[in-house]
Amino acid sequence: QGQLVESGGGLVQPGGSLRLSCAASGFIFNIYDMGWYRQAPGKERDLVANLTKSGFTYYSDSVKGRFTISRDNAKNTVWLQMNNLKPEDTAVYYCAADRGGVYYYWGQGTQVTVSS
Repeated sequence: QGQLVESGGGLVQPGGSLRLSCAASGFIFNIYDMGWYRQAPGKERDLVANLTKSGFTYYSDSVKGRFTISRDNAKNTVWLQMNNLKPEDTAVYYCAADRGGVYYYWGQGTQVTVSS
């Protein structure tokens, strides 16, 4: 059974940084594109960043220049480095694994709260 487990969320002040981790198990990690999504209360789940198995990256306009997605296929892990955090970044962050546009695995989510 494939599984994704996120960690690294928490409470941080505006301007601070957090690094989210997503550990994969039970599937062949390096053939999947990996993405980070977030969902704020009362809002839809939105794509924040994506890193394909080939190494191509995508960032939403709201996080471009502040967030960095990376992966280590040997460790079956994807990270999201978040710098210069803003209150509007507050959300539950999820990682997901997809192939051909089909999302096969989702993590349980980790809460990120940006507040003074």
